[in-house]
Amino acid sequence: MITPVLLVEPDADLRERLQLAAGRLAHVDGHADFKIARTSLLSNRYDWVVTNIRLAAYNGLQLIHLAAAAQLPARILVYADERDAALAREAQLAGAFYELRRTVHLALPAYLRAAVPPHDRRNAEQPDRRRLMRSGRRCSDLMSPLALGATQPPSHRWLQ
Repeated sequence: MITPVLLVEPDADLRERLQLAAGRLAHVDGHADFKIARTSLLSNRYDWVVTNIRLAAYNGLQLIHLAAAAQLPARILVYADERDAALAREAQLAGAFYELRRTVHLALPAYLRAAVPPHDRRNAEQPDRRRLMRSGRRCSDLMSPLALGATQPPSHRWLQ
């Protein structure tokens, strides 16, 4: 089965290398421009979206948030030139996978072959962390059981 993939990369050489890496596993629709990729994402059905974090005046994370807001079924892989823990955390909280640019062409076939895990972010039984407000809140607030849908706070016997 050939997987439809949207690839957003301004660098033509890397875009070609990623298309070759996808090989016969996917039908790759490659774009260099964010605006064209945005309209293509909203008008076509893709199983995967592979995008660079830095897209000239735009950001690859905007595509993640657009896909989440439109409730698109596409899984998203973002990559950056160097490891940035804050960007990686932001991408993962939004439901995307994060890779480095120098290894993304090696990792892409493995992502395309992998089955959807049983507890994917689109599972209705799991709380969706993308809907949590991230601005101005502490990390402990985001990861607390109450923020994730628990009905009662955990009991801490050592505090009593």
